[in-house]
Amino acid sequence: MKRKRWGSLGILAAALLTAAISGHAQTGPAQTGRDPSSSPAPLRQGFETAWARQPEQRAAGLRRDAAAAGLRAAERWTPETAALDLSTRSDRWHRNDGAREYEAALSVPLWSPGERAKSQAAAQSQAQAVDALLGAAQWRLADEVREAYWTRQRARIEHEIAQQKLASAQGIARDVQRRVTAGDLARADAHQADSAVAVAQSAVAEAAVAEAQSAQAWAMLTGQDLREGPQEPLPAPMPLTAHPALRELQARVDLARRQQDLAGVQTRANPELSLGTTRERDARGERSAQSINVGLRIPLGRLSASDARLANASADLLEAQSQLDLETQRIDARIALARTRVELLTQARDSAQRRAALAGESRGFFDKAFRLGESDLPTRLRIDLEAFEAERQAARSRLEVGAAISQLRQALGLLPE
Repeated sequence: MKRKRWGSLGILAAALLTAAISGHAQTGPAQTGRDPSSSPAPLRQGFETAWARQPEQRAAGLRRDAAAAGLRAAERWTPETAALDLSTRSDRWHRNDGAREYEAALSVPLWSPGERAKSQAAAQSQAQAVDALLGAAQWRLADEVREAYWTRQRARIEHEIAQQKLASAQGIARDVQRRVTAGDLARADAHQADSAVAVAQSAVAEAAVAEAQSAQAWAMLTGQDLREGPQEPLPAPMPLTAHPALRELQARVDLARRQQDLAGVQTRANPELSLGTTRERDARGERSAQSINVGLRIPLGRLSASDARLANASADLLEAQSQLDLETQRIDARIALARTRVELLTQARDSAQRRAALAGESRGFFDKAFRLGESDLPTRLRIDLEAFEAERQAARSRLEVGAAISQLRQALGLLPE
């Protein structure tokens, strides 16, 4: 009986069946089916170590001290420190009759009407702005940490897929080589199989480089290695006003408004109260007389810089309010988009999982039919490859759902968990 030669499709089908069956038996699709979603511990720990290395965190204590010092200064009874004035008068250089006069006075600046209360309000807003500034810096860092985390996870799963493709291609090449040795296949078929192995090896090398780069980026940002864990929980609805970026802008608005109010009352120099004593005598041998002096210095006219200060404060307020309104719209749109993305990717994940389950059942049906001789080899291999691809797509979809949930939490202003 003359042996029938297969075409290229039959060659690859026969070889790939052996590689696919052995691959499922040894490694199985569970490697690509692992849930690579985010881990609360790695992501949270990565964020905490990254935040500890940030300049904002290191300077946070000094900024709080500066805000507290400003608040203490606004709570004092005088806007500036008191001054001691000492003076003397003598006729020693022209008549030398013994005339002497000594004067000592203490000058105390006074708050202008309403200035102290407005200074306290501005200092309090400054202290609150420091905390809001740090919260916004943490939120922006969280975005970088999440991006590095999911880039690392995508690179890892692509590397795993490339390695599995290489294993399948190598299994095909071994099977084809056996058939070439047996005389069932031509040498050109072996060259085609070896070429497929070379392509798979190149893909593995490229995936390994991408994974190494993503691992380095994560290590440079967090200072630690990455491990896997369950994904971040789906967030509950929360008010938009709690968003760190909006809290920072709102703090800027409040501070600008308080500074505008303060500039409105600082239009003149501060008045001064002076209390002193004078001791004098008109001639040598006369008895010295002493008197108590009380004075009040009231500046007249407006300060030359007060109008510029008020205009700058008004401009800062308008700019901060405009940025707050614009950022509110952007964040609201970003949250809506992130929620929609989670919903759509969840549907895609469910569909991919159903497809993987159906493909697995079909693979079982066709495997039985193939053993009974009711199905040919190319069909059996096609069904097996479809099942493998479906399981791989399900793993990728689970990864993207985890990344989408993480981005939704980022859009809501939540830190990693």
